[in-house]
Amino acid sequence: MLNLFQRVFGLREHGTTLKTEVMAGMTSFFTIVYIVAVNSAILADAGIPMAGGVLATVLTACFGCLLMGFYANAPLMLVPGMGVNAFFVYTIVHSMGLSWQEGLAAVFLSGVLFAVTAFTRLAGWLSEAIPQSLKEAITVGIGLLLTFIGLQKGSLVAASSTTFVQMGDLSSPEALVTVLTLLVTLVLFFRGVKGAFLLSILVGTGLGWVFGLVQPGETASAASSASIWDGFSVIGALSFAKVGSISFWMATFSLTMILVFENMGILHGFVPEQKFKRSFQANAISVISSGFFGTSPTVTTVENAAGLAAGGKTGLTALTAGGLFLLSLFFLPFIQIIPGCAIAPVLIVIGGLMIQNVQNIKFQDITEGFPAFLIIVLIPLTYSIADGIAFGFIAYPVLKLALGRHKEISMPAVVIAGLFLVDLVLNAMGV
Repeated sequence: MLNLFQRVFGLREHGTTLKTEVMAGMTSFFTIVYIVAVNSAILADAGIPMAGGVLATVLTACFGCLLMGFYANAPLMLVPGMGVNAFFVYTIVHSMGLSWQEGLAAVFLSGVLFAVTAFTRLAGWLSEAIPQSLKEAITVGIGLLLTFIGLQKGSLVAASSTTFVQMGDLSSPEALVTVLTLLVTLVLFFRGVKGAFLLSILVGTGLGWVFGLVQPGETASAASSASIWDGFSVIGALSFAKVGSISFWMATFSLTMILVFENMGILHGFVPEQKFKRSFQANAISVISSGFFGTSPTVTTVENAAGLAAGGKTGLTALTAGGLFLLSLFFLPFIQIIPGCAIAPVLIVIGGLMIQNVQNIKFQDITEGFPAFLIIVLIPLTYSIADGIAFGFIAYPVLKLALGRHKEISMPAVVIAGLFLVDLVLNAMGV
């Protein structure tokens, strides 16, 4: 078996082992498994049956992970993304007036357009158009977003009606468990303990039980495995009834823009250049499958950073996560007892590691540094990778032109900035 994995994934060439890859896959899975329940709950607001949302989320995630594993040999998960699922439900379905079946058709076609980009020279053209300073900024911005998500999950920060965000209640059980687990995570990780993140999640869950946050008999009735098999009705339920309407194509165009540039930005931060093309292509195919299976589009989730930090280097990491997603159909009630405060420390530590890329940005050059700055601050503050990238990409050519340095701007960069500007204007107009 070891020889088979060695031949398929090239473990030795990548400087990794079977144990490391499996542990990395498990770590990635446990940091993102919450998406099964959360995504299905959000999709329910569009009218998709809860059981169907659970089944669609699991099947799409499993298929996406298999694609990344076998086709791209990349240690990344593809799962229905937070943010883009809200766009699907509250913009495409609620605001644009499409039914959820028609919305799924828009997802399917956006995946086709994504694939056209990924499987042609457009992918390389767009990739080369991204200045290095902006690539580094995307990684840093994602790191800050990941940290912010971790602080939220751990109740260390809370919403405020006056300042938007404030310190959480540090005496709460959630905050105490987060702080204690964070200390354990730091010690395990920086001492080089194998499977440090996975161990810290288990420790955090144990502490959650001690502090009364986890009940041994707790189950997740809304997404229980007993009802999942009733959800097959959403598979293949997409409808092209409104394919001739402007709203349908506006939804498809907007979704394609978000998916192409958000995933391109994340992949540049997560995989080496030689694995970018196939990873991008796998991402596109996975989006097509999302429309068929019955869920909002998949993305290269930021939680993949946990698996990478745990040592994942090959597709075996993704394969492990994909297998666990399939098994989760039977064990969801047990997996869902893992509290957010057990996952939060992992996200915080990873964010701290990713922010180190800020050293590679030439802030002394305002035309490079300020667009990068916009990306870094706006990704976490808008809670949107795509929106943060948009402002940085628009500012880049504007500043270059303002200072008479037009020769440093590539035509693809101008085109990308124009597309982002059009998308922002149309969204502002509510089109």
